[in-house]
Amino acid sequence: MFRQTAFGIALSALVLASGLTTVPIPNNPSTNTSTRNKLLSLFSSQVAISTPTFKTRELEKSVFDEINRYRASKGLPKLTLNANITRQARIHSQNMAKGKTPFSHQGFERRVNAIPIRYSSAAENVAFNRGYSNPVDEAVTGWIKSPGHLKNLKGNYNLTGIGVATNNQGEVYLTQLFFRTSTLRRKFS
Repeated sequence: MFRQTAFGIALSALVLASGLTTVPIPNNPSTNTSTRNKLLSLFSSQVAISTPTFKTRELEKSVFDEINRYRASKGLPKLTLNANITRQARIHSQNMAKGKTPFSHQGFERRVNAIPIRYSSAAENVAFNRGYSNPVDEAVTGWIKSPGHLKNLKGNYNLTGIGVATNNQGEVYLTQLFFRTSTLRRKFS
């Protein structure tokens, strides 16, 4: 049965900015080359009853749990949540939700370099959606169906951070950063 409310029918949207991965340059652990894929958009019709209110910290935990369940189902080691990485992911999601930065990977290298961790590789997945009762399921499902995002989800990473932010329009922005900690030792002169 189809119901229409006083708010009418709205378009629900899930938009994924294709997964961004950095590849280390041999013999130079601090220099990375970024690769970008094209923007992937998925749309579906859905009735919008009202603008939902989400608890972003709970959504972040839900993303973390879903990604680790997925990795475990594929025989991959679970990721460890890192507060410093989460802080940078959350700032990026907040900036996108507020319109301070476009929905993109813009500033990825700056975010990664702001985290005081020695790493050998890093990657990022971002998603945006509106109108879904479970924005985490929509984002994670979209990431799994997208080759670039899936590569990051299944990548040889051991640390992660997840940031979620919403705005008054009911838009939900999700950022997940992935890190492989470095075993390289820094030489001091």
